[in-house]
Amino acid sequence: MMRLTRFLKSTWAATLLAPLFMLFEVLMDLQQPTLMSDIVDKGVATGNLPYVLATGGRMLLVAGLGVLGGLGCVFFSSISGTAFGTELRQGLYDKVQSFSFADLDTLKTSSLVTRLTNDVVQMQNLVMTVLRMAVRAPLMAIGGVVMAMLIDARLALILVVAVPILAIAILVIFRLGFPLFRRLQQRIDRVNDVTRENLAGVRVVKVFVRQEHEVGRFEVANDELRMAGVKASRTMIWLWPIMAVVMNTSVVAALWFGGNLFSVGGLQTGQIMAFINYLSQILMSLMMVAMLMLTISRAKASADRINEVFATEPSISDPEDAVQADGFDLVFDDVSFFYPGSEEKPALDHVSFTAREGETIGILGATGSGKTTLVSLIPRLYDATSGAVRIGGVDVRRIPQDTLRRNIGVALQQSTLFTGTVEENLRWGDPDAADGTLEQAARDAQASDFIQAMSEGYGTVVGQQGVNFSGGQKQRLSIARALLRNPRILILDDATSAVDMATEARLQAALKRRMGHCTILIIAQRISSVVDADRILVMDDGRLAAEGDHATLLRTSYIYRDIVRSQLGEEAVSNG
Repeated sequence: MMRLTRFLKSTWAATLLAPLFMLFEVLMDLQQPTLMSDIVDKGVATGNLPYVLATGGRMLLVAGLGVLGGLGCVFFSSISGTAFGTELRQGLYDKVQSFSFADLDTLKTSSLVTRLTNDVVQMQNLVMTVLRMAVRAPLMAIGGVVMAMLIDARLALILVVAVPILAIAILVIFRLGFPLFRRLQQRIDRVNDVTRENLAGVRVVKVFVRQEHEVGRFEVANDELRMAGVKASRTMIWLWPIMAVVMNTSVVAALWFGGNLFSVGGLQTGQIMAFINYLSQILMSLMMVAMLMLTISRAKASADRINEVFATEPSISDPEDAVQADGFDLVFDDVSFFYPGSEEKPALDHVSFTAREGETIGILGATGSGKTTLVSLIPRLYDATSGAVRIGGVDVRRIPQDTLRRNIGVALQQSTLFTGTVEENLRWGDPDAADGTLEQAARDAQASDFIQAMSEGYGTVVGQQGVNFSGGQKQRLSIARALLRNPRILILDDATSAVDMATEARLQAALKRRMGHCTILIIAQRISSVVDADRILVMDDGRLAAEGDHATLLRTSYIYRDIVRSQLGEEAVSNG
């Protein structure tokens, strides 16, 4: 957990002031039993009312000063804890943004959400608890022991028995509780995972009438979380009866032995009362330690999970000898790729082809043939397992990621829109684009008509995940966003699957006019989307099965002929 203290640097002043105020409060609290003892033994016993009133006034003053110390500690520890949580969450989010797709596949989205929320809150609570209790508890315990021994060293021997018993109980229960809290955080991950899947696919759930099934999945995950929480709490709850027994036994022992000393004149009534108060303060301090250990036990599990994220080195990073590409010819040189955890079968198997700058390349193939994987290697969403992807003669692994991706535009089949206006979504392509340039990109993507038909036009607010747009509209907005970047390589990953053929034809004509300098890769299921491409790649089970233009593939590739036959009929195959 000490690795995370670097996030306290921004509030070092508050982090130092909080324990200082707590030290002041402890010093005030330690005076109270002695003052009370003086009132009983020197004031009440002798009937000295002025002394009682004067000492009582001192007690009120000391109590007031103690309250101010406590309020100061709460104030500054809250500032420190809140700032720590903010900095930690930001640092964790920044780290996640550096991860590749492979890293995100390994750590899992639901788990990262839990770490960014629940785990960070646990660490934030730990900081505030430590700044309050970690100072108060040991100082109060040590101060109480000193004051108790000053009253009577013989009576203080009670602590020699009580304190070790409590310390052993705290340590044993802490060791048992830590793995339980780690399991608890994992169960929270699972609940988040089920919830995220259900809400993201709620339309599918309702269409297939699977509400009861999803309720059952959530019930299982929720019940596992409940059982993990109960088991952890059941283990930690043993602290309280043990502490209560030790505390009450110690008080009884103090009364017993203190009474014997009083009977022989060794102690006065007020001293016995003060000793019991100090004894209570000491044991209460140990209870605070137990609560602190409980917080630490849970936070330790969270800290390990957070540190796991920080310790993960991004699998894709910029090399020290980064270079710039000279041109935008695209070459796949004997490229193979395995997804993490699927080393038995390659997603791409020794794929080689060249796309000259300005060419349009169509990519066809059955589902799972490796089309999307192929284009994912170009902007380095993944890195090739073997072989090389080159742009302008330079391996993409040697090109700075920002430079590489700024020259690549991507529109996916599953179009992602963000909360905000239409204009704000389009400006992801180029935040500084002029209004006229933005509107032209929308026209070329065949999105201008439906945008202007809306009452707010480009100021229309996009609902969550673009819920107020159809699938075809979202795809055209995604294409407009990619066009606004004015990329040198444009990747359309089945990005017109929800667009009608007439609109798609107009879109392709606009792309030819606008993107003559650009290398375009079009993944499609429809032959009509790629029939006019300069070359078409036919993918089959991760391999490049055939390559050529439409006429060539009709003569040489049975896979391509089957695709044409299934979509356009036997006549299209016969006529070429």
